[in-house]
Amino acid sequence: MLWSDPRDEPPEEMRKAQAMMRRAMLIVALGAALVMLVATWRS
Repeated sequence: MLWSDPRDEPPEEMRKAQAMMRRAMLIVALGAALVMLVATWRS
């Protein structure tokens, strides 16, 4: 790779979208764990 080549980075919009998706997946995972805990306590 030449020094004049552009860096292989995703654009700013893509990075923001990836960060948002990461946060959304974390919230979904925590919510699923919470639902499982509540379901086991109720039975």
